[in-house]
Amino acid sequence: MSLIPKETVDQIILRADIVEVVGDFVSLKQKGQNMWACCPFHHEKSPSFSVSPAKGIYKCFGCGKAGNSVQFIMDVEGTSFPEALRYLAKKYSIEIPEETASPEASREQNERDSQYIVSEFASKHFQRNLHQHEQGSIGQAYLKERGLNNATIRKFELGYSLDAWSDLTDAALKAGYQQHFLEATGLTISKEDKRYDRFRGRVMFPIHNLSGRVVGFGARTLKSNDKKSPKYLNSPESEIYHKSNVLYGLYQAKQAIRMQEMCYLVEGYLDVLSLHQGGIENVVASSGTSLTEGQIKLIGRYSHNITVLYDGDAAGIKASLRGIDLILENGLNVSVVTFPEGDDPDSYIRKVGDTAFKAYIKEHAQDFISFKASLYAAETKDNPVRKAEAIREIVTSIAKIPDSIKRTVFFRSCSLIFDIDEQVLISEYNKMQLQDRQQQQQPKTGSAFPPEPPMPTEPEPEEQVSEADMLKRYEREIVRMLLNYPNRVLDEGMTTCQYMLEQLEDVEFRTPLYSRLVELVKEKLCDGTVPSADDFINYPDQQIRTEATNLLSDPHELSHNWATHQIFVPHETDLLSYGAERAVLRLKWRNVQLLIKDEMEKLRLVTDPNEQINQLTTIRTLKMFEVQIAELLGIVVSR
Repeated sequence: MSLIPKETVDQIILRADIVEVVGDFVSLKQKGQNMWACCPFHHEKSPSFSVSPAKGIYKCFGCGKAGNSVQFIMDVEGTSFPEALRYLAKKYSIEIPEETASPEASREQNERDSQYIVSEFASKHFQRNLHQHEQGSIGQAYLKERGLNNATIRKFELGYSLDAWSDLTDAALKAGYQQHFLEATGLTISKEDKRYDRFRGRVMFPIHNLSGRVVGFGARTLKSNDKKSPKYLNSPESEIYHKSNVLYGLYQAKQAIRMQEMCYLVEGYLDVLSLHQGGIENVVASSGTSLTEGQIKLIGRYSHNITVLYDGDAAGIKASLRGIDLILENGLNVSVVTFPEGDDPDSYIRKVGDTAFKAYIKEHAQDFISFKASLYAAETKDNPVRKAEAIREIVTSIAKIPDSIKRTVFFRSCSLIFDIDEQVLISEYNKMQLQDRQQQQQPKTGSAFPPEPPMPTEPEPEEQVSEADMLKRYEREIVRMLLNYPNRVLDEGMTTCQYMLEQLEDVEFRTPLYSRLVELVKEKLCDGTVPSADDFINYPDQQIRTEATNLLSDPHELSHNWATHQIFVPHETDLLSYGAERAVLRLKWRNVQLLIKDEMEKLRLVTDPNEQINQLTTIRTLKMFEVQIAELLGIVVSR
């Protein structure tokens, strides 16, 4: 694959707005100068993921992920640097001048990127079949019968796989794609020196990831007389497709989910398509699989509110109740809507129309706990034993809710539904919590005897910071100030860069990463330019980019306008001269201490009396420097 020219890379990075890019994947809220959200890279209930519009960077103060727009796409999609650039170029309509990849270059691409490419080829091939091949009329007739218009068919890139053994495989091989990648994505099956298409004679539903790339397919057969062939067939798991981390329609729905702060969860592809076409665009499907924690986290990036739309099948409702407990456990709010028996969201919206469907949802939505309690109460009202079991089942669901206030509200609501004292439910909950704690505390050795109480021990001393770590801290602070305030004029009449580098001219940075960053600052100054944040967060070296982003991120934002209360909190820039001087002195002081230690080590090896005197003189001089710097810092040092 050809390289992207540097001027195009610079154009992409300059054009990519960090808030827009990150906002496609998580719901950001303003707090102070930055935007905040729950991190998309790890599970958390309180937002620690920060986006700085001014600096063009993101930083999670929980898991440490950080970078610019390109790095975010690399992290969230697991793509390479060039692929992230191509994603952003497509988003901002920037043309990348490069030659078409040759078969030789294609072989050099990594496995993951190649699977994306061959999946995209397959999607376009299926679309051409639907709209241009004579067999495509079969697929079009089915989709029209299901009430789908051309706009919906095009938007969701629906297609058709010909009723032929190797139509897609032959077309892909002819176009220069390798059979290995066709097999890796499950598009081609090879057995006993024979190869054939997995999908044949089916309507194709491409499955997209959050950035809109095709990762797999769902396929519906149109042969009603073939009992051996499953009605729906999905792509197998692959490097790019993991069913537990994908929701059908989320790519098309994510903006609507965020705008309306609600996600409708349905079961099938056609449910999504019919509702989307009816103006309900904030809808996704679990594609017939049990709901997973990964899928719940995906929804949680955009909204904390989920409404599950069930069909009228009572058995199906019962089977999926436990999956909804997972939603509660992740701190999301869940409502439920059931449709009349024999109807699902797709059939019902086509039966009653868009307006009546929306009104039905609004009228019949109820919170999940109340829905589940009412369902169990109706089934068990004449059976005390089953009623007791049902109550425990409900309490188990309420126990999943992390918010104590919500739990209290649901206990009260369920006590009315079951006609039982609220305190009984709370007592049962407390009993469950106690049992859980006892199980966690039990020894894992399988011993029948309880563990002996631990012997009292002396309190452990506080962990001491090593000299190397202390030095690293002081070096880090110097580099942080150089990157954040390079051109700020200090009280001495010099810029931060000029002052700190002049003061530390004879100090050697011992941490390799910070030494490199300081050298990059010096190179910029030697070229007659002032180093900017962009020079570092867009630097080719990954380690430099990551550390620069960390240094440019500030977790401590004032969340209130204290000035309105006549409380004036000074910002770091108000005391920058003082801070720069202290940072320089601390690093000098630590370096002098390390030099004293080095000279003491040398003294132990010296046997000549004259050399010993010279060595002691050097140590005495260094000790004097240590005392002088310590006095400036207000530190007492034993002479």
